[in-house]
Amino acid sequence: MLLCALGGLLLLFSCLDVWYFLRGVVVVVQAWFQPPVFDVLAEQCVAGRVLPHDLDYMGHMNNARYLRECDFARFHHYMRNGIFQTLRTLRATMVVGASTIRYRRSLAFGEAFDLRTRIVAWDDKSFFVEQRFVSQGDGFISAVMLCRQNVLRSNPESILQLLCKRKVECPDYPEDLQHWISFISASSQALRAQSGLEDKTGAQEDKDK
Repeated sequence: MLLCALGGLLLLFSCLDVWYFLRGVVVVVQAWFQPPVFDVLAEQCVAGRVLPHDLDYMGHMNNARYLRECDFARFHHYMRNGIFQTLRTLRATMVVGASTIRYRRSLAFGEAFDLRTRIVAWDDKSFFVEQRFVSQGDGFISAVMLCRQNVLRSNPESILQLLCKRKVECPDYPEDLQHWISFISASSQALRAQSGLEDKTGAQEDKDK
């Protein structure tokens, strides 16, 4: 019986990233019992520390771990400001449409940091989120990430209207966000051209005329 249980656990851990799902549950439960944040534009902060399983061959935080930490910080953020609950009410969901991270200084083993998350702006399809890794030692911003969260089966305006019971004005787009959105748009156009999608679309338009 014990061997069967151990075998089952081994199979489970070999097929799934079990720790990811377990930590996701812990993050959601912790956020559930914390006070709600009623300002959807407010920055929220979660504390972290570089542990042994975060390290790469150079002894500092693995590049991929930054993105993983950002995932959990967004879970926490959306739970506390009510966006997750509103998505469920609308039977909508969100997926990451794009993300770009800039590494400025390594986070070393044992180093404590704050991960600060805020919604910067939105358009008719997506929320734009900024996340910063700030060293607790000297306040240096070690990394910063921009993330576009695409809303499926709804839109940001409907989500905020239902959540806040009023129309929420979108803040002005910062200059760096404008450049980033332009980069995404240019990349999409280039990839479509390489895939021949623009030619097919243009041919269909000519046929419709």
